Amino acid sequence: MAFESQERAKAYWQKNVRLMIGLMVIWFVVSFGCGILFVDQLNQFQLGGYKLGFWFAQQGSIYTFLAIIFYYAWKMRRIDREFGVDE
Repeated sequence: MAFESQERAKAYWQKNVRLMIGLMVIWFVVSFGCGILFVDQLNQFQLGGYKLGFWFAQQGSIYTFLAIIFYYAWKMRRIDREFGVDE
Protein backbone atom coordinates (compact mmCIF):
# COMPACT_ATOMS: atom_id res chain seq x y z
CA MET A 1 0.00 0.00 0.00
CA ALA A 2 1.80 3.07 -1.26
CA PHE A 3 0.47 6.56 -0.68
CA GLU A 4 1.43 9.61 -2.67
CA SER A 5 2.19 11.59 0.47
CA GLN A 6 2.19 11.36 4.22
CA GLU A 7 -0.88 13.62 4.35
CA ARG A 8 -2.90 11.20 2.23
CA ALA A 9 -1.78 8.27 4.36
CA LYS A 10 -2.78 10.15 7.51
CA ALA A 11 -6.17 11.08 6.01
CA TYR A 12 -6.75 7.45 5.01
CA TRP A 13 -6.06 6.14 8.51
CA GLN A 14 -8.13 8.90 10.11
CA LYS A 15 -11.12 7.82 8.00
CA ASN A 16 -10.46 4.18 8.86
CA VAL A 17 -10.19 4.82 12.60
CA ARG A 18 -13.24 7.13 12.60
CA LEU A 19 -15.26 4.43 10.85
CA MET A 20 -14.13 1.74 13.29
CA ILE A 21 -14.89 3.88 16.34
CA GLY A 22 -18.35 4.73 15.01
CA LEU A 23 -19.17 1.09 14.32
CA MET A 24 -17.85 -0.01 17.71
CA VAL A 25 -20.04 2.59 19.42
CA ILE A 26 -23.07 1.24 17.55
CA TRP A 27 -22.19 -2.32 18.55
CA PHE A 28 -21.69 -1.27 22.17
CA VAL A 29 -25.05 0.50 22.29
CA VAL A 30 -26.84 -2.49 20.77
CA SER A 31 -25.09 -5.23 22.76
CA PHE A 32 -24.57 -3.55 26.13
CA GLY A 33 -27.23 -0.84 25.98
CA CYS A 34 -30.14 -2.81 24.54
CA GLY A 35 -29.16 -6.12 26.11
CA ILE A 36 -28.34 -4.89 29.62
CA LEU A 37 -29.02 -1.21 30.35
CA PHE A 38 -32.36 -0.71 28.60
CA VAL A 39 -33.63 -4.26 28.95
CA ASP A 40 -36.52 -3.35 31.25
CA GLN A 41 -37.85 -0.73 28.87
CA LEU A 42 -37.39 -2.99 25.83
CA ASN A 43 -39.04 -5.97 27.52
CA GLN A 44 -42.36 -4.14 27.26
CA PHE A 45 -42.33 -5.10 23.57
CA GLN A 46 -42.13 -8.51 21.93
CA LEU A 47 -40.43 -9.75 18.78
CA GLY A 48 -41.26 -13.23 17.57
CA GLY A 49 -42.86 -14.13 20.89
CA TYR A 50 -39.79 -13.09 22.92
CA LYS A 51 -39.28 -9.99 25.00
CA LEU A 52 -37.31 -7.44 22.98
CA GLY A 53 -34.60 -6.96 25.63
CA PHE A 54 -33.98 -10.70 25.75
CA TRP A 55 -33.95 -10.86 21.95
CA PHE A 56 -31.31 -8.12 21.72
CA ALA A 57 -29.17 -9.85 24.34
CA GLN A 58 -29.35 -13.21 22.55
CA GLN A 59 -29.76 -12.50 18.84
CA GLY A 60 -29.87 -8.78 18.13
CA SER A 61 -26.27 -8.09 19.03
CA ILE A 62 -25.11 -10.98 16.84
CA TYR A 63 -27.14 -9.76 13.85
CA THR A 64 -25.88 -6.23 14.42
CA PHE A 65 -22.28 -7.47 14.55
CA LEU A 66 -22.73 -9.31 11.25
CA ALA A 67 -24.29 -6.23 9.64
CA ILE A 68 -21.39 -4.12 10.92
CA ILE A 69 -18.86 -6.52 9.37
CA PHE A 70 -20.51 -6.31 5.95
CA TYR A 71 -20.90 -2.52 6.20
CA TYR A 72 -17.24 -2.12 7.21
CA ALA A 73 -16.06 -4.19 4.25
CA TRP A 74 -18.27 -2.24 1.84
CA LYS A 75 -17.26 1.15 3.25
CA MET A 76 -13.54 0.30 3.36
CA ARG A 77 -13.66 -0.78 -0.28
CA ARG A 78 -15.01 2.70 -1.12
CA ILE A 79 -12.36 4.41 1.03
CA ASP A 80 -9.62 2.28 -0.56
CA ARG A 81 -10.80 3.33 -4.02
CA GLU A 82 -10.97 6.95 -2.95
CA PHE A 83 -7.33 6.90 -1.87
CA GLY A 84 -6.14 4.66 -4.71
CA VAL A 85 -5.04 1.73 -2.55
CA ASP A 86 -7.57 -0.86 -3.71
CA GLU A 87 -6.47 -4.12 -5.24
